[in-house]
Amino acid sequence: MTNTCCEVTKANLTKVESVQKKIPDLSGVAVFLKALSDETRLKIAYALTVEEELCVCDVAEIIGSSVATASHHLRYLKEHHLAKAERKGKQMFYSLADDHVYQIVTIAYEHSIEGEDNDN
Repeated sequence: MTNTCCEVTKANLTKVESVQKKIPDLSGVAVFLKALSDETRLKIAYALTVEEELCVCDVAEIIGSSVATASHHLRYLKEHHLAKAERKGKQMFYSLADDHVYQIVTIAYEHSIEGEDNDN
């Protein structure tokens, strides 16, 4: 088993302080990533990278859930600024909030595939 700890117990305080000063408040990022940490919501977000706009009924079929459950997840994504909604007649359509969300979802998927390839 590889040792993942330092054998030296004294930190480089100059480096530590320099890095600490450069780390911004990441609480918004944590909330954003938490919204994508649910596999169902992530599946919905990925579906919205495949098809730019989907109605709630379509999403329910895609994730194999009730319309109420799909609506709940879509509302959560919207409230956390990952998706946007537009009513067209009697239907509510959802799309990703912006290109950043698209990129994060697709890059995360590509990264997970690379990890699987490296494991073999």
